[in-house]
Amino acid sequence: MKNNSTKIIAFLLIAILICACNAVKRVPDGKYLLVKNNILVNGKSTNDENATNQMYQKPNGTLLGYKLRLNLYNLANLNPDSTYQAKFKKHPGLYERQAKLLSAKQVDRLGQSFLYKGIHEFLKNTGEPPVIIDTSKTKKTLTRLKYYYFNSGYFNVSTDYTINSVAKKKAQVNYNITTGPAYILDTIKSKIMTPALDSLFKNNNEPSFIKSGNQYKTADFEEEKNRITTYFRNNGAYFFQPTYVTFDIDTIGKKNKADVTLVINNNNIQERDSSRTEPFKLYKISDVNIYTDYSPANAKSKVNDSVTYNNFNLYSYKKLKYKPRAITDAIFINKGSTYSDTRTTLSSRYLNNLKIFNYPSIQYEVDKRDPTAESLIANVYLTPRKKYSFGATLDFTHSNIQDFGIGASISETIRNVFNRAETLEISARANIGSSKDMANPNNTFFNVSEYGLDLKLNFPRILLPFGTEKIIPKRMIPSTSISAGFSKQTNIGLDKENFTGGFSYNWSPKRHNTVKFDLLNAQYVRNLNPNNYFNVYTSSYRELNNIGKAYNENESYFDNPEDRNLRIPDGTTGFTNDVLSNKTALQPGSSEYKDVESIEERRVRLTENDFILATSYTFTKTTKKDLADNNFYQFKTKLESAGTLLSAISTIGSLPKNSNGNYEIFNLEYAEYAKAEFDYIKHWDFGKEKVLAVRSFFGIAVPFGNSNYVPFSRSYYSGGSNDNRAWQPYSLGPGSTNAVDDFNEANMKIALSAEYRFKIFGDVKGAIFADAGNIWNVLDNVIDNKAKFNNLNDLDEIALGSGFGLRYDLSFFVIRLDLGFKTYNPAHDKGDRWFKEYNFGHSVLNFGINYPF
Repeated sequence: MKNNSTKIIAFLLIAILICACNAVKRVPDGKYLLVKNNILVNGKSTNDENATNQMYQKPNGTLLGYKLRLNLYNLANLNPDSTYQAKFKKHPGLYERQAKLLSAKQVDRLGQSFLYKGIHEFLKNTGEPPVIIDTSKTKKTLTRLKYYYFNSGYFNVSTDYTINSVAKKKAQVNYNITTGPAYILDTIKSKIMTPALDSLFKNNNEPSFIKSGNQYKTADFEEEKNRITTYFRNNGAYFFQPTYVTFDIDTIGKKNKADVTLVINNNNIQERDSSRTEPFKLYKISDVNIYTDYSPANAKSKVNDSVTYNNFNLYSYKKLKYKPRAITDAIFINKGSTYSDTRTTLSSRYLNNLKIFNYPSIQYEVDKRDPTAESLIANVYLTPRKKYSFGATLDFTHSNIQDFGIGASISETIRNVFNRAETLEISARANIGSSKDMANPNNTFFNVSEYGLDLKLNFPRILLPFGTEKIIPKRMIPSTSISAGFSKQTNIGLDKENFTGGFSYNWSPKRHNTVKFDLLNAQYVRNLNPNNYFNVYTSSYRELNNIGKAYNENESYFDNPEDRNLRIPDGTTGFTNDVLSNKTALQPGSSEYKDVESIEERRVRLTENDFILATSYTFTKTTKKDLADNNFYQFKTKLESAGTLLSAISTIGSLPKNSNGNYEIFNLEYAEYAKAEFDYIKHWDFGKEKVLAVRSFFGIAVPFGNSNYVPFSRSYYSGGSNDNRAWQPYSLGPGSTNAVDDFNEANMKIALSAEYRFKIFGDVKGAIFADAGNIWNVLDNVIDNKAKFNNLNDLDEIALGSGFGLRYDLSFFVIRLDLGFKTYNPAHDKGDRWFKEYNFGHSVLNFGINYPF
């Protein structure tokens, strides 16, 4: 209690100190601190963000309505050096006395210390100086506002401003805008001097941004200019530029209406001291020349090797190292085709995607062999990357299971392996870490280790015995990946060996759509230390041990007769077998019998070796343009089927089943299930770095045929820094079971999250969030009814967590801290679930890198 009181008193003192700061402390007499900009349009206040962005001066930033940075700045001593020297002038002899005690050099250094200077530098740099109203900037703002509304169609707009004092040395600026009526577009005509462009324009079916009846907006005219330019340049007009598109706006004799004439003049050609005009020409491609090993050093050298393939000319300054098709498949510029910007861009994208060239360059020149001068030669310059490249990394990690880890990896990339632009990546990794969740009797800090080897071979095409160009054309940038991997994990637990292999296809149907089709995805998980299960899953052991103390009749299963604790593993195994074979007083159907049955079901599932052979289809669509885009949505769905192919082969081959009635491969029952996932993310940008982000996820994996449960590696869990942040990883659910196991998982999951993000100051951002969701067991062999999803009434077991967080933006990644509170906990009895644990004692602090969604 004493510690809490001290913290509360300290917090109050700091709050009082900051609040006591005088906001106008550094505002000179006769000047005003800007507290608000008020834009009044026709007498009414507006919150138009675009209008607000025209301001040259904005009030000091606030945190929850409080000008924190301004007050931090006011706390700083702006001249700490002078203050330090003034202390000695005020007290003669003080400097000499301290110099005798410390030395003159140390006394001088003391003035540069954090206590005397550093703290004030920190406050000054972290804080924000007062924004003092500057009438020259106010007038500039007024001019920008006038142009803003003029460009929105208010040609008769008038503006003025007033400065109103609201307190001592504080004032707000009122910007008064009188728009007048908006001008509407009336008749729209075109005047295009080049007949070929005029014909193209009339045949263009794309909708125009300039339409009769619309309000005049300068932005629409810019969009229309770009649309026309793009259309012309994609249809052969190589020399056409946006500057050739102009608009004549005529308002004479019109009342609040404007006639628009689109004007496109002929091509203006500059020739030394004179210029001339001529109609634009529409160009076709006469040759495509590809220089496969270009560099500035050999630009003037002689070509030593060349080949012509499918109307492409390939040149090399040394020996040609590529099969022609490997390069030409990436080029969408064809001999005889019309010049197109889109084809140029698509070729650059595909060439970049090959990952064997640096910055491909595509240049055009007029073909002098054509007497009409309407042909272009396309020159593609490719600079190869090094065939071999080595990489090494060192990482410090934090994950859902591992509290702290140190990882290292080395990799080797080999390019153009078979002379068809293939890449082979070989990597090895090792990791040691610490986890408090693992059994650790010797209290060893580094109690987790893992090492592995991975190989990945990528082909820039679809590998199939038949052609796929009609189904997946090369403009979709298809590729094929073959991968294999091995890892071994030691964690003072079950310890595992993991073998993986895959054969997958990737392509992009549209610019922001991607598809991944895993034809085969194999995984074999081998548990090396299954007898250690109850040392790892201690909650399961405690529950079984308590039942054993009451019902075990074989004293040899106990460590000693006094403690009566089941010995691991033969005691736990013996007692479980006795219960399930009805050799104890426990009867089938009793709650304790069901508990033992449930514990054994979970032990078998988590200690059995798994073999998974799956096929999956993943589709992703996003409207996100770049990393700075905060107004987008993303949809991702994945459909997966495992074991179906093996069951079909087993059935057709009339293979025998084992004693459990299941098929085996390599003396191991393979997993069989169907899985579906749907993930949707949406961001709304409200401006001023305020963003609302939401995410919804639904996933279900149903076992059938050869399985009555889903392997642990393919199941779902809830909780953690990227999920429901009010619970630790694996500590929520299933259902209302109160997370009785150490690593709680299930085969169905619902997750819903919303987060409101805002700027605090500088690169420090804040967030308020709410996370809802849970996991359940459906259509599998779990018998605990609390863990099952039986009907829609079980949706009342969706947990709710809420809280707040801080983010520090380092540009290339974001450091994130989130504090989550259990708002609605389905583990409690009905009627006692809301805010039962809504306190700091039951809160969860999450550390993460980047945003959760």
